[in-house]
Amino acid sequence: QVQLVESGGGLVQAGGSLRLSCAVSGSILSINAMGWYRQAPGKQRELVAHITSGGSTWYRESVKGRFTISRDNAKNTMYLQTNSLKPEDTGVYYCNTLGCSGLGRNQCLDWGQGTQVTVSS
Repeated sequence: QVQLVESGGGLVQAGGSLRLSCAVSGSILSINAMGWYRQAPGKQRELVAHITSGGSTWYRESVKGRFTISRDNAKNTMYLQTNSLKPEDTGVYYCNTLGCSGLGRNQCLDWGQGTQVTVSS
């Protein structure tokens, strides 16, 4: 059983930054691609960014240049550095495998609690 625990969210003003963390109970070495997802109230969950075991990254256009995804295999942890935050970035942020989007080779894991990011104007 693998558990995902997100943390680091909070309330910030537009232009602020947050560093989100995703702690995985097991090794992430076996996961080729992991990603960050977010969900705003009343909206579908969307993939924000992902990173492969080889270090390649992808970002949705709206966050490109502002967010940075990374992973620390030794600590079984993934991060999302969010800079220049905008009100439209508000939502609950979750981590999981890319498989949750239907694109990755890995099984989608059980969703964690997520961490709330709120950006005020």
